[in-house]
Amino acid sequence: MTHAYRTHNCGQLRAEHAGSTTRISGWVHRVRDHGGVLFLDVRDHYGLTQVVADPASPAFKVVETLRSEWVVRIDGQVRNRLAGTENKDMPTGLIEVYATEVEVLSQAAELPLPVFGDLDYPEDIRLKYRFLDLRREKIHNNIMTRTKVVSHLRNTMNDIGFSEFSTPILTASSPEGARDFLVPSRIHAGKFFALPQAPQQYKQLLMVAGFDKYFQIAPCFRDEDPRADRLPGEFYQLDLEMSFVTQDELFATMEPVILELFNTFKGDKTVRADVPRIPHSEALCKYGSDKPDLRNPIEMQAVTEHFAGSGFKVFAGMIAADPKVEVWAIPAPKGGSRAFCDRMNSWAQKEGQPGLGYIYFTPAEPSQEDRPATGHDYDAKGPIAKNIGPERVHAIKNQLGLKYDDAVFFVAGRPEKFYRFAGDARTIVGKELALTKENEFAFAWIVDFPFYEWSDEDKKVDFGHNPFSMPQGGMKALQEQDPLTIKAFQYDMVCNGYEIASGSIRNHSPETMVKAFEITGVTKAEVEERFGGMYRAFQFGAPPHGGMAFGVDRLVMLICGVNNLREITLFPMNQQAQDLLMGAPNDPTPKQLRELHIRLNLPEN
Repeated sequence: MTHAYRTHNCGQLRAEHAGSTTRISGWVHRVRDHGGVLFLDVRDHYGLTQVVADPASPAFKVVETLRSEWVVRIDGQVRNRLAGTENKDMPTGLIEVYATEVEVLSQAAELPLPVFGDLDYPEDIRLKYRFLDLRREKIHNNIMTRTKVVSHLRNTMNDIGFSEFSTPILTASSPEGARDFLVPSRIHAGKFFALPQAPQQYKQLLMVAGFDKYFQIAPCFRDEDPRADRLPGEFYQLDLEMSFVTQDELFATMEPVILELFNTFKGDKTVRADVPRIPHSEALCKYGSDKPDLRNPIEMQAVTEHFAGSGFKVFAGMIAADPKVEVWAIPAPKGGSRAFCDRMNSWAQKEGQPGLGYIYFTPAEPSQEDRPATGHDYDAKGPIAKNIGPERVHAIKNQLGLKYDDAVFFVAGRPEKFYRFAGDARTIVGKELALTKENEFAFAWIVDFPFYEWSDEDKKVDFGHNPFSMPQGGMKALQEQDPLTIKAFQYDMVCNGYEIASGSIRNHSPETMVKAFEITGVTKAEVEERFGGMYRAFQFGAPPHGGMAFGVDRLVMLICGVNNLREITLFPMNQQAQDLLMGAPNDPTPKQLRELHIRLNLPEN
């Protein structure tokens, strides 16, 4: 043997290697005793190889001592497996290695979690022993998929003419919509750097500098509360910017990139080629979300007119008292049973709602003496149907295109107060009735976001999203329109209910930039102070430009078919934003604090 540890890796040997000698190294995946003959599955990054030792083998005594996750070197003879014992689901499943020599390279203590199999284990154990967790097949494969996705994106962006630039990690604090991570400066006492929430200002400055097409796989840092689809602390995004570009041209550039990515890694799923553009307000009304899951075919509709002045006093009274009240209908195809409607009503009550009104339709039963003589060939069931009467019920049924065995649910109030609940109800209905096509990727662009929104907390107008976006209508809109009616050249790309990208056409005019901030109460002097680099740059010829950023973590999460970013991230923090493996955050030493001129003022326990 010429190599100290292996002539082949554990995923390499095939039937054509039978009769040759080999040396492999890896971890003992599992040990099986079949009547005195010992079988080992030996694992490395590349796969598994079955190793056999019988009492006649010179390595048998050593093999008897081996335990799971010990690291071993094995010399042996490659041979075909006996007929009937082949494993055609495994690349090396036609052969085995008859062990002639075994060297233990490293022993493993008792395992705090098993590597063999895919049983779920408590988060604290998995993250504290992440190096073991990452040995497990599913998550190991997920991490490799992530690596391939990033490589694919990088190659594609290079191929279509983008240049990769690295922007600074230590920078100034910037209002990206979340808390900054601050880094104290030792040299400049009392001053702090911030870790970038996004490379927003730098990439815009690159356009001003004339680089035309920029991208990077950028690390971003936000001091946010964790959740399943957002890691605490840090995440990565495919960040990009283009000069002399319109919104339509940006879509035309990036839509093929993402569709090709998903078609490359789709596995047995399908990728919808059609990517609709949905105005933000329409998305809220139809789907109850600005990141709608279009695999679910249900579209909500307003049915306020059918309840105004009706016998259903709860809704009718709300409509009469407040002109901003609306009633929305959530169709439920094939949901026309009392049992399903009651389940949905119970779900709504668990969500803190008083209930979920409904009507469900069944074929007419003329023999029932108490059935209203409506002339219709269906029966409408439920308290709402009885209260609003057959004509209004028929109008609702026709508007929504409902049939026998269908149902419809209703929510009422000011839409801004209930649209999220309505969207959640739509999601539940789609899943419960198996309407949502789980084996599909469905994309959409959400466009025409509000430029401003009203902040109840601060009692003032504030930016709805990115403060550097271009308002539709430019300076004229800022001067003449009600701020809350102005739309932005702001857009998201969504997939299966997740926002996977966000971007905008940028405001490249210094005068328009100042005016946009002034409407939120920020003065010109404050703009110059807080965004001095970009404000100065815009004085010297800024090209029209725009861009976006795709969340790499969410792209990989969708491709791998998991619901938690922990399953596709190497070393994530836990839900309390702690790194259990490295013990971070930890206490600074007194010397470190003195050098940074910092004294701690900790809250009392």
